[in-house]
Parts: sequence; structure tokens; C-alpha cells
Amino acid sequence: MKDEYRTIREESRGLFKDRGSKFIAIASPVHSAYGIKEVLDRVKKQYHDARHHCYAYKLGTGDDDWRVNDDGEPSGTAGNPIMGQIKSFKLTNILIIVVRYFGGTLLGKGGLINAYRSAASDALENAEIIKKTVDYTYHLHFPYSVMNEVMKIIKEENLQESDQVFEMDCTMKIHFRASLEKRIRSKLELIDKLQFKKVK
Repeated sequence: MKDEYRTIREESRGLFKDRGSKFIAIASPVHSAYGIKEVLDRVKKQYHDARHHCYAYKLGTGDDDWRVNDDGEPSGTAGNPIMGQIKSFKLTNILIIVVRYFGGTLLGKGGLINAYRSAASDALENAEIIKKTVDYTYHLHFPYSVMNEVMKIIKEENLQESDQVFEMDCTMKIHFRASLEKRIRSKLELIDKLQFKKVK
């Protein structure tokens, strides 16, 4: 299972100008549809006088959660070139918005594709690209009598823990890379009276 991905550390910007038109690119790390809407609303408010706010985003490590939007530009001339840069840099959990101020001269389809691609590329050239892992969290519930067995797995697998409550009844959360899930589940299942569930 692929549990590592590339994204950007923080928001970055790019700029491209052609025949009076100005293309401002804003690349943002995002994790959800809500995060995407938040950034879009903020950028549209900030550049409310711009003619177009075109964008592309990709979420997750699969290939099914993405979208492109030409926002009134000729079909295929804005969102697709922006997405092309996201793919070319092999990034995910990212939204790139390119804001266009029209300079009075029509650029034609080829000119637009080049402009949106170049602005998006500039924003990514200015970004710090980082690698992150897909992590899962499990909530454990067990009697104090099996504490040693639980801690042994945590130590063996070098797991992160949080929210520990150690009483007669114990609870804690453990965090680990997605690719380790099968192995960790099979070890937890061997412990008597231990209950565990994945935290959404």
C-alpha cells in the first residue's frame, strides 16, 4: 500500500505576465473539501476585482479525488494546465488557484494554456515540497492486566501513543503508518480482552 505522498509545506505564490494580462497563482496545502472552499472564498475575496479565478486540486493518494475549473475561460485552457503542473510535480493534498487580470489583448487558446501553466509552475517552484505519510489512529480499550502485552507491541513497532488513561480499565490511542495496519492489527488481535477500533 502506498502510504507516502508529496505536498507543499505552506502557501506559495507565482506570477506570469503576457501582453498586459497578469496571472497570479496561489498554491495551498489542503486536506478536505471544506479546506478547499475556505481557501477559494478567501482568494476570491482578496482578488474580487479579477476577471477569472481558475483552479485545480487533488486530494489523497488515489486518482479519484480531483477537480479542474476554467471559471469562464475557454474550456481546457486553465484548469487542465494547472492540474498538469500538480501532476508533473507529483503532488497531492494541494489546491492551486490562478487569478487573472485581463490586459485588453486576447491571448488565444495556446497563450492561455501557457499562461496558466507558467503561473502554476512558478508557484510550485517557489514552494517547499515535503514528503508526508498516511497515518492511522486506533483507539484501544483494555484491562490493566494486559498492559504489559500492549506496551510490548508499542515498543516493538515503535508506535506513537496519546490520550493514555491507566486505571483498572485502560484506554489510549496509537498512531502508525497505514502500510503497517495489517501487521499491527494481527498482533493486537492476539491480546485477550483488548478492544480496538480505527478512529475516523
